[in-house]
Amino acid sequence: MPSDWPTLTPGAWNATRDTLHAHTQVLGKLAATLAPPEPQLQHAALRVSARGWETLPLPAPDGSGALVVALDLHAHEAVAEHSDGRAERVPLTPDRPVGEVTRELLAAVGGLGGPVEIDPTPQEVAWTVPLDEDEEHATYDASHVARYFAAATRVALVLAEFRAPYRGRSTPVNAWWGSFDLAVNLFSGQPADPPSDDFIMRNAMDSQEVAVGWWPGDARYEKAAFYAYAHPAPKGFAGATLAPDAARWDAAQGLYVLDWDDVVATPDPHAAALEFAHSVFRHACMVCEWDPDLAATAEGKPPPVS
Repeated sequence: MPSDWPTLTPGAWNATRDTLHAHTQVLGKLAATLAPPEPQLQHAALRVSARGWETLPLPAPDGSGALVVALDLHAHEAVAEHSDGRAERVPLTPDRPVGEVTRELLAAVGGLGGPVEIDPTPQEVAWTVPLDEDEEHATYDASHVARYFAAATRVALVLAEFRAPYRGRSTPVNAWWGSFDLAVNLFSGQPADPPSDDFIMRNAMDSQEVAVGWWPGDARYEKAAFYAYAHPAPKGFAGATLAPDAARWDAAQGLYVLDWDDVVATPDPHAAALEFAHSVFRHACMVCEWDPDLAATAEGKPPPVS
């Protein structure tokens, strides 16, 4: 039976990808500004819903309730919604620059819950023009967005199933707007030294962890792919033979990688992606010397629900 997991062709949708990425950064900036700070910057993470990317409920700046800001990738709108039922919608059309959408969305948020100012500087991307001034990114092909979102939905289900039985601390499936990826992080409970004093590294990577995620391709790695890393990664982490066979260590990225095309080509893509997550987690726990009993819970030992 042919897979119903969509293909994502590198190059064909890059312009739409970058525009969509820029739109997610506006949501992320609002979350980072309004939400109470959490360890590992969890307050700044977004979620993938049945309709697209969205924030968790955020405190309205004027104290009137909560706001949720979303990208509705079915209706192709940016949406700001107040907990009292009011909502404002900003169209995402093929020729609307990011700057125009950003200004309208911030005005909508301000009208619903009081003025809010974000740092409009884009993060972890190749471009530097502030989000509210960005006239370059205006390509929005609805068919490409639909394929991307179908893929992201499949990924979110894999990552949620992988983390579900784990009895240590873990994150939900986070949608990260800086790197435009989806990921779960499983923690051992031990502290770790951040790899640098950069704000993100200092706050996001102060605990021993294994991360498994997926990106839809970017300038650094054109192909959509699952990835995994351990922090801190001791000698012996790189170079393992993992499952499925297409999984490999990418020295340039410093990650284990399983390309999306290799997953889609298997008879059961969901099982193949889940196998990758479990395989790299088993290897990481072994070389990082995690508590074996804790590590085993990721495979449902003991069962999470009895």
